[in-house]
Amino acid sequence: MSQTTEKPFSVVLVHGGFVDGSGWQGVHDILTKDGYEVIVVQNPTVTLADDVMVTKRAIAAAKHPVVLVGHSYGGVVITEAGNDPKVASLAYIAAFAPDAGESVETLISNPAPGAPVPPILPPQDGFLKLDSEKFADSFAADVDPATARFMADSQVPWGVEALAGKVTAPAWRAKPSFYLVASNDRMIPPPAQRAMAERAGATVAETSGSHALYVSKPAEVVRLIEQAAERSVEVA
Repeated sequence: MSQTTEKPFSVVLVHGGFVDGSGWQGVHDILTKDGYEVIVVQNPTVTLADDVMVTKRAIAAAKHPVVLVGHSYGGVVITEAGNDPKVASLAYIAAFAPDAGESVETLISNPAPGAPVPPILPPQDGFLKLDSEKFADSFAADVDPATARFMADSQVPWGVEALAGKVTAPAWRAKPSFYLVASNDRMIPPPAQRAMAERAGATVAETSGSHALYVSKPAEVVRLIEQAAERSVEVA
């Protein structure tokens, strides 16, 4: 059997709030099989500044120019960390794509009438969690029930300070951007996703996934990431 040729790009995967990097396993496995170096970031999600620093360490460790991928709050992280000169392009997976001066906190402050309300519990010691009993329905409706239950029970508390962390210079203003909209998302409303993608000038794809489509639909996620890599080659 012939060995897969190594691609000239590395992929750095950045998770969002309430979860860790393990949810990227399906995406990781496809990308590595296709010849990409893949680095999965494990952000503490306590402050945006710390998460940007951890992500930049991953970028520095990559062997090649980087396609920087963020899910949910991870989109805020890549918007700031993506200014690193080693980053060739950005891929947003049902993610926040803030402009300068914006944070998760500001982006969710005025939800549209009728938009689903995420089941976020009152903060405890400066950290947020989702109601475990409502986690699957809101976050992972198309993930198999056993995995969704594990995701709910293994939640990573999300720092209130991280939600308030504001972007200084959005990398999407200078780098090619790609956005995968989850049309059944009950955490970030799909119209908000489309609006952020349009504002960022992103190349947009859409699939009928939940907020956790990076877990439930890894092939669709990989398709967008590989498109970002291929377009980066064209630009280069």
